[in-house]
Amino acid sequence: MKKTKAKPKVERKSPQGRSANDYSTETHLIYGKGYTEKWDYSHHLVPPMTTSATFRLESAQRGAQGFIEFAHTVEGKEISKQAPIYIYDRLGEPNKDLLEDNLAMAERGDACVTFSSGMGAVSAALGILSAPGDQVLAHRTMYGCTYELLTLWYPRYQIDVKFLDLVNPENLRKAITEATRVVYFETPVNPTLDLIDIEAISKIVKEENSKRKKANRISIIVDNTFATPFCQRPIELGADFVVHSLTKNIGGFGTDVGGAVIGPIWSKDRLLLYRKDFGAVLGTKNAWDALVYGLPTLSLRLRQQQKTACEIARFLSGHPKIERVNYPGLEESPQHILAQKQMRDFDGNFAPGSMIYFVVRGKSPEESRSKAEKLTNILAKEAYTLTLAVSLGNIRSLVEHPGSMTHAAIPASEQVKKGIDPGGMRISIGLEKMDDIIRDLQKALNKI
Repeated sequence: MKKTKAKPKVERKSPQGRSANDYSTETHLIYGKGYTEKWDYSHHLVPPMTTSATFRLESAQRGAQGFIEFAHTVEGKEISKQAPIYIYDRLGEPNKDLLEDNLAMAERGDACVTFSSGMGAVSAALGILSAPGDQVLAHRTMYGCTYELLTLWYPRYQIDVKFLDLVNPENLRKAITEATRVVYFETPVNPTLDLIDIEAISKIVKEENSKRKKANRISIIVDNTFATPFCQRPIELGADFVVHSLTKNIGGFGTDVGGAVIGPIWSKDRLLLYRKDFGAVLGTKNAWDALVYGLPTLSLRLRQQQKTACEIARFLSGHPKIERVNYPGLEESPQHILAQKQMRDFDGNFAPGSMIYFVVRGKSPEESRSKAEKLTNILAKEAYTLTLAVSLGNIRSLVEHPGSMTHAAIPASEQVKKGIDPGGMRISIGLEKMDDIIRDLQKALNKI
């Protein structure tokens, strides 16, 4: 089942007048726009890095015009057709603007605003869409810090948050109320790799929105960090917003922290103002690295990483000390058909990603957890190709025990209810040779 290759919807012209739409998305991730008013770098092979926090203004009038134009659109179009008037880094600068253009193109969104971290992006997307008295419906399993944001901080803002199992989309239909303003989920889910049918969720929300006034409509936010736009583009499947931790696969090398929100053009002003006033601004160097190193190599890295991930998943699924493996690329996965439908690369090929979740076998949940922790510690001390570390999407393979690490913010009593097995472990596959990773895993498994 191969889908037609999608083309970016924005017409882009190079200085020579050639249409950039004649080329593939993978090429766009290297070159971006052939020409941009945001920086004339036509004589630079690589865009230069901004090194100034503030910008020279030739007159008070130019400064005033810059403030007028900031976060101000008219009927979905930016006021000025000229080069932007840059004032101060927190408002915007060329590296961030160029990166945002390329991220919006990759995710098929109208606009993108970057932030200092993935959580900065999550907070901003939820922040512009919800207010006291509103309700957020979220999948029951998610990244630990997002869970803490919704359970510790949102009650203080009188925003109701309800968790439900969105693997069954009909649960959403039953849960929607007049107060519902946001449906939030990850897919694949962190850490279990369960999949949520984006098109099915979108259909339910669209039906509900047809009965509502524009001011009360429900928006869908999808955290696409695990998949990246290479493997999946939620906006094409009906989502309104996509959030990313740029620290992960998009950054790719584990050197820079960042986040991004991609969405409709009307959201750009609100996101820019949110970033300006709350201050979660992506650093210039972080933006430059993602622009110059991360995005251009995304397809190359993911294509190799998921090839390795498929083989590692098969090895683990056949090992007697492993209870089960959840990886979208395994044919025996209960959600394999859904994965084939919505996880597709830029050319329409199946793209199950580079993340693996597996559960260590034990006679009881307690024994399973104990063995998983033991396996984690053995790998930490003895493995060459598997590093015990949080985060993911690195060129180095990373392993962790979510129950005691990334998802520790979720009480242990709640973890099982939310589908996080006590013996569950998560691997982010890097660029090491597959045989070397399997060798390290086999040695460690022999010792538990």
